Amino acid sequence: MTRLPRPQFQQLGVIGCGLIGGSFALAMKRAGLVKRVVGYSKSPSTTELAKKMGVIDVAAESALLAVSGSDLVLLAVPVAATEATLRAIRHLVAPGTLYMDVGSTKADVAQAAQRVLGDLSAHFVPVHPIAGKEHSGVQHADPLLFQGRQVVLTPLPENDHAQVQRAAATWAALGCKVLRMTPENHDAAYAAVSHLPHLLAYAYMQAVMRQPSGREYMELAGSGFRDFTRIAGGDAAIWRDILMANREEVLHQAQRFRMSLDRLEGLLRTQDAPALEALLKPISDTRNAWAPAFTTGDEGEPSSKF
Repeated sequence: MTRLPRPQFQQLGVIGCGLIGGSFALAMKRAGLVKRVVGYSKSPSTTELAKKMGVIDVAAESALLAVSGSDLVLLAVPVAATEATLRAIRHLVAPGTLYMDVGSTKADVAQAAQRVLGDLSAHFVPVHPIAGKEHSGVQHADPLLFQGRQVVLTPLPENDHAQVQRAAATWAALGCKVLRMTPENHDAAYAAVSHLPHLLAYAYMQAVMRQPSGREYMELAGSGFRDFTRIAGGDAAIWRDILMANREEVLHQAQRFRMSLDRLEGLLRTQDAPALEALLKPISDTRNAWAPAFTTGDEGEPSSKF
């Protein structure tokens, strides 16, 4: 494997000083990849806390000012805010600067960049770090958050190759395993392994809660219920945005799930125990073979990213 050159930046501009943006800033400082960090968040109290914690060195009063003078810019905002954020900074977008986002969907982000930035989208590399925590906010920022985790780059057709290499080298220097996919393949994959599972967890939790004795049932629940419903505790606003942004792929995966569930229900109705076991066993074997090889430390998608 070819070792990527170690990148060096004079100034990092972080737009969105939450968990991911804050962790990225701390990780960049810890790795010695950046000399100065300027940060902006919609909430002045968030930016002030980030400064007090040493996450950022300077608090910017606007997204545009966070970009000014930066040779690396990270958009750590919810996917629904990506296009508006790009519009707010486009007047200072320059070819010498690398721009990245950290959104959980990529086709919509890629399209937003192409619409807003035009030819300058060559310098915007969409990125999805597969990392997060149960709790959001800059107070939970962690410089080691990305170590050993996967990060997916989804380069645009018009991307400058050198900028894609800089993006890959930056995340590799933070200890990430860097993968590359098209935005469309990314969204299809994560609809299957992350977005639909979250939707199912929300639906299942609601189904239990709506039963007359649902609360009593929950008091009897053990680790299986806890594990299955953990991701239903994710931030509702974040998951609204993700599910809506990737709705076509999620609906496609939901159809596949419904077919599998229908088949299992059919065997229960006919009381065909041998056939039910025969269907369950390869599923169980596949899950057990996959689990030991899982090394990223987070199953698909964090409950909180911002």
